[in-house]
Order: sequence, then C-alpha cells, then structure tokens
Amino acid sequence: MVPPPSAGTSGVRDITRRLSEICGPRFARRAGPADEVAGSTARWVAVPGGPHAAAQVLRLAARHDLSVVPRGAGTKIDWGAPPERVDIMLDTGRLAGIGHQSPDRGTAEIGAGTPLRAVQAALERTGRRLALDAPSPGATLGGVLAADEAGPLRHRHGTACDQLVGLRYLAADGELAEAGGGAAGLAEARLLCGSEGALGVLVSATLRVQAVPAARVWVTRPVWTPLEVHDLIRAVLAARLDPAAIELDLPVGTGCRPRRDRRAESMALHPSMTGRASTGPAGTGSLVVLLEGGPAEVAERTDRLIGLFGSSTVVARTAPPWWRSYPFAPGDTALRLEVPMTDLHAAVYALRDAAGGPVPVRGSAGLGVVHAALPGAMAPSRVASILAAVRGVLLARQGRCVVLAAPPAVRRTVDLWGERADLAHLRAVKQHLDPTHRLAPGRLPGGL
Repeated sequence: MVPPPSAGTSGVRDITRRLSEICGPRFARRAGPADEVAGSTARWVAVPGGPHAAAQVLRLAARHDLSVVPRGAGTKIDWGAPPERVDIMLDTGRLAGIGHQSPDRGTAEIGAGTPLRAVQAALERTGRRLALDAPSPGATLGGVLAADEAGPLRHRHGTACDQLVGLRYLAADGELAEAGGGAAGLAEARLLCGSEGALGVLVSATLRVQAVPAARVWVTRPVWTPLEVHDLIRAVLAARLDPAAIELDLPVGTGCRPRRDRRAESMALHPSMTGRASTGPAGTGSLVVLLEGGPAEVAERTDRLIGLFGSSTVVARTAPPWWRSYPFAPGDTALRLEVPMTDLHAAVYALRDAAGGPVPVRGSAGLGVVHAALPGAMAPSRVASILAAVRGVLLARQGRCVVLAAPPAVRRTVDLWGERADLAHLRAVKQHLDPTHRLAPGRLPGGL
C-alpha cells in the first residue's frame, strides 16, 4: 500500500495537479480551515463535474491510499463521529439536477448534490412534489439520504430511504453500481441510508413523486405534559383521521408539574373528553396535526379533530414557526430518541428526570421519533450520566437514544450510539462494500 503523501511537497503537488485535471482547476484545491467533518480537517477538496469524474477521484485516492469523505451542502457535516482522517473531501455539488422522470410510474431520478428545495420548486411547477421535508435548510438529496433525515411528513410517507425506487452510487474502488428494481435491490440501496458516506458515494436516487395536495390544514392543540400528549395521540390515531403528520413541540418551560401528579394531569387536562379548554402555566407546548387531501375531506376531518381537541384548538392554513426545525442550536448536544409511540411519554419523563428538569423536545410524536437538546456548556461526564439513564429506560422499551452532534469534549467522552444489536451485520457490510476502509473511516458505529 502506498503511504499518504504527507511528508513530501512533491507528492502533495502531484495530488493537487491530478485533482485539478479531473475536476477542472476551479473545482479542486487544498482544503482550508472550514473544510472539516465533525472536527476532522480535510487535506483536499474536489468537486467532480459528473459520475465519471467522481469515479476518477476515487481511483486516484485508491492509488495513493487516501481516504474520501463525501459532502453535500454541509448542513449535517458535524453529525456523527469524526472520521479518522479526511484526505479528500468529495463535494457532490455538481452531481446535481433532475434527470429521467416517469409520470406514469410517479418517479423521478435526482442527482445527489441537488438541493431539496430546488427539487421541490421544479416539481411544484408541474403540480407534483417529493413527500420529503427534511429540517436542515439547504440540504441536498444525497445528504438527506446519507443521514437518513426526515421531517414531519415521515408520519404518512416514511423517510426518504423508505421512498427509494432505485439508487446509483460509486463503490470505494470507483465502480458505478445501481441498486433497486425489486426487494433485493432496494435492500441493497437502503444499506447506504444513514451511512454518512462510509459505504458508497451517492450519485443519484430515483424516488416516488406524488401530486401536491389540494388542501393542507394544521390543527394545533396546546399541551402541558408528555402524558397528556400520549393520550391525545392515541385518540387521534383511534379516530382514523389519516394525518399526514403529528408533531410535538415541548419547550423548556412546559410541564413543570411534579411527577406525582401525572395521573391527575391525564384526567384534568383533557378537554377532548370534557369540552373545556385546558388551564395551566403560561409556557405551553403544542401538538400539531397536519391534514392533507381534497378540500371537502380535509374540512370534514378537521371538524372531527376539533371535536377531539376541544375549544382550545387552533386551525391554520400555514405551519407554526417551529414546524420542520430542530430544538437544538449549534454547539448544543443534539439527541434523537426513538421509541414505540406508546412509550414516548416515558422516554421524555426519563430524559427530564435524568437532566434534573425540562429539556426541549420536538419531533414526530405520532411515530415516537423526537429530538432533544442538552446545553453545550454541560460537562461531558454529566451528559454521559444522562445518556446512561435514558438508554436504560429505552432499552426495556425497544427504543434508543443517539447523539447526533455535540461539542468536541462531549463527542470524545460519550458513546454516540449506545448499544447496537446490528453491529456485526454493519461490520460485514462495511467489509463487503469498502474492504480497505477508504470511505469516511470511523464515521460508523464501532469505529467502522
């Protein structure tokens, strides 16, 4: 194996020259301080103009034993574990555009580097959309797939990975591969979902496309406690209202009632049963149900939902300001909790108990997938103890808590993923697709 050209300036110049020949002089350069992945700084940045050029970059990296880490818009570049090294950052910005569209089949092929908002704008001109609403502003389709990111619409339509029809990607040796066209092919394609670029470089994806709904209504109910949210969601699901999304926003000031009052909360805070508006502290949370479809059927379902939610219900034609956004800010420790919906309230209470007070929580409560934030200034040992307590509760409920992003000191101290039953399978997949560990080494659980 040829050692990386770290000592000799001639080797560095040769790599820079070859990248410029492959990508064009304007699209290859030595990396700067801002070109980093979760704190690991790159050495070169390459922006290939198409799949063939991207394959050449990977072959160049293989010849010189260089690691390659793909980057889209960089909206989630600080998520996950830092790579062991980032020799070449492969920017997918020029692997963009909407390719073959099949209106009869309801699909479209989209370049991995295409911003999701650009795809939606182009499709909307023809009355269609992707049922994707990832919270990261400016995210590319490839970035959404690589992080397995999803927004409120996942409740009805699933994640972007669930909507895949086919996928084109480059293997670590630069070979272009296609996956899809059947259960086995889709299973292969979905292996790359959530892989953070550590199993292949996404080139394009074919996804299902649907007509834009004629009517959309957001129905909001103020809430105070996780247990109240649990009861309301059960009522919504039992009513068969076919919601497109059920989202929860619990700010820090919400639900500071003592734990011993939870049974009383369930009985007293239930206007859907009593017809009376809730009463409580000023800083309430919100449970919001999105209804989509034809105007008449949406109106009928809205009336039924108002009957469930009571007189405190607010109906709007636009989303609330916090819709499709995370509760954490740069520098926070960002968590994702996944648990069966029936146990979501227990997970939120466990997080509050471990943290010693309310923690901002937001996300797809109807599916039991929410995000939370711990202050960036919190000591790493304190974060570790909170994670241990919460994961202990979730383990018994078939749930998990993942650290998406964190300050460097926290990232170095805590286990980002917790217990992974699929680690042996993931190791086998990595060995099969990237046996030399050239693609984003160390980004996957277990240091893969």
